[in-house]
Amino acid sequence: MAQLQALADAIIAGNRVKTAELTAEALSAGMPAKQILDEGLIAGMAVVGEKFKNCEFYVPEVLVAARAMAAAMEKLRPALVESKVEPIGKVAIGTVRGDLHDIGKNLVAMMLEGAGFEIIDLGVDCSPEQFVGAVKEKGANIVALSALLTTTMPAMRDTIEAMTAAGVRDKAKVIIGGAPVTQKFADQIGADGYAADAASGVDVAKSVLGIA
Repeated sequence: MAQLQALADAIIAGNRVKTAELTAEALSAGMPAKQILDEGLIAGMAVVGEKFKNCEFYVPEVLVAARAMAAAMEKLRPALVESKVEPIGKVAIGTVRGDLHDIGKNLVAMMLEGAGFEIIDLGVDCSPEQFVGAVKEKGANIVALSALLTTTMPAMRDTIEAMTAAGVRDKAKVIIGGAPVTQKFADQIGADGYAADAASGVDVAKSVLGIA
């Protein structure tokens, strides 16, 4: 549908005003909220993710596209709630204890929301207990751990061990990422998935939940 394609194109272009306007128009025309989400917003962000993977887009382009997506979601979220549209997963994301870097974490969160996940952003310098709490109290079924400093990587292991001790390790998948992190390290600490970059984070999150 031309209107939804225009919405996707506005997301890709990072046009916040147009994205919000087109979302409001689609809702006013009686279009189902889930269709707007899937065929407009998520479709647009999927293209952004591919362009990012292929080095056609860089961090600034992804950020403006994500902000356009956020502007659309402000209009769409009440309709999604009203129509009881469920997210495809609930992700508790944060930079681990001792690490204050958040650009990578924020990019991953934006890409995940753009793919239809609900995001619980715990921020930076997050203790293992915060991640455990997000699983226990908010029902997160994915815990996404970010680290930029080599010295804070052990906090990822600590978090997984805390989840096991609290009896919630079987309730949430753990995915990790960040500049010093590798697949080998993910395997060593018992993580369920590793993402080399923000765009890959979406694929990994879907994979650990068994979503095609």
